Amino acid sequence: MPCCSITEISKCIVYPEKKSTVSDLRLSVSDLPMLSCHYIQKGVLLSRPPPSFSFDDLVSSLRRSLSSTLSLFPALAGRFSTSPAGHISIVCNDAGVDFVAASAKHVKVSDVLLPGKDVPLLFREFFVFERLVSYNGHHKPLAAVQVTELDDGVFIGCTVNHSVTDGTSFWHFFNTFADVTSGACKIKHLPDFSRHTVFDSPAVLRVPPGGPRVTFDADQPLRERIFHFSREAITKLKQRTNNRVNGIETAVNDGRKCNGNGEINGKITTVLDSFLKSDTNIKKNHDRTAEISSFQSLSAQLWRSVTRARNLDPSKTTTFRMAVNCRHRLEPKMDPYYFGNAIQSIPTLASAGDLLSKDLRWSAEQLHRNVVAHDDATVRRGIAAWESDPRLFPLGNPDGASITMGSSPRFPMYDNDFGWGKPLAVRSGGANKFDGKISAFPGREGNGSVDLEVVLAPETMTGIENDPEFMQYVSEVTYDY
Repeated sequence: MPCCSITEISKCIVYPEKKSTVSDLRLSVSDLPMLSCHYIQKGVLLSRPPPSFSFDDLVSSLRRSLSSTLSLFPALAGRFSTSPAGHISIVCNDAGVDFVAASAKHVKVSDVLLPGKDVPLLFREFFVFERLVSYNGHHKPLAAVQVTELDDGVFIGCTVNHSVTDGTSFWHFFNTFADVTSGACKIKHLPDFSRHTVFDSPAVLRVPPGGPRVTFDADQPLRERIFHFSREAITKLKQRTNNRVNGIETAVNDGRKCNGNGEINGKITTVLDSFLKSDTNIKKNHDRTAEISSFQSLSAQLWRSVTRARNLDPSKTTTFRMAVNCRHRLEPKMDPYYFGNAIQSIPTLASAGDLLSKDLRWSAEQLHRNVVAHDDATVRRGIAAWESDPRLFPLGNPDGASITMGSSPRFPMYDNDFGWGKPLAVRSGGANKFDGKISAFPGREGNGSVDLEVVLAPETMTGIENDPEFMQYVSEVTYDY
């Protein structure tokens, strides 16, 4: 791996092309808890633009398009302000965002895309505002962009205050930025800045003196890897959790001891052709709320394998937290392009003993049951509970037995074509990373494939790398650069 240092070429503030007409936006019940979280850091690795388009040309183009995009997303060009009563709002005052151009020409794409190996720490240098806590939006820009030139590629990293955006809003902005840069004549979807939602509240969050801090040890030794799951692997997992192999109910095996879920030592068994031909009672249609989803199946497998690798006492309670988008869960539904945070965390608890002694379907059912139950009434109960006791969101893994799943394989991360092709890869910075923090990305090939960005203590990562039940679903990615 080459030397990890990069060189800053230039830095400036980019202002919106047009003045904002958006009124102050009070932070909501879903925004305020994020004040103790780091800014979100996500970016895309791209091949080099055509030779006729120099890096200086690219920098100028990105500055212009960012200015135009900020006119559509004026909240990102604002700053926080706290009223005498304690309410925190985004003042859309066109104060601008940071823009940095940097060089790492000694680094090749092949130096940072390392299938089967840990994610290089170099990616953290491709972002602005490393480990900046969101409360600092009172005096720091709410967003920043850094473009870094590699020997044979370009990385565009975007950093956004987590109290201003969740993943849905973040990628809406990023997609629009890419569309404007590539010369799109019409913007597909404009953000909705309405604050007349159930998340708007007069409740006041009392911030500790000096401002909040992250609730985890950001200096803890960690390893980070990207595990790729093809569509075929995801399909097998889903069939396993739904008691189906090749679309039918699992029934018999090859004579070895089976756990009743069609599994032998965590692997799918084959079903006798004669039984398949005679079975006439297979359900052809499934209630979608009754069927365990692909992502729930994958999450359950990860939960089991990480728990096994941690070597926890069987009586130890483990927690799997999953962030969910509430926009479509409410009645009436919120605008899908509502700009802000509209998320809640769903915790699912189970003892380590139950997770490992029962089959994968049992683990997946626990997750599935909680996700399906998170409806309009549940969202509103969560809001009321927070209003009765306003508090910051406690990220981290204090008991050594938790997993936190963020992001989503449904986010359009590979739709960020800045004019010369879709990204080679999506990567993040060092923000909000702790033992057990998982981020889900779509696989580059799409079609239902998933990448998991897995952050674990070193000994736990080694454990899942040597877990055949987990690794049987992992495949190596081939990058076409």
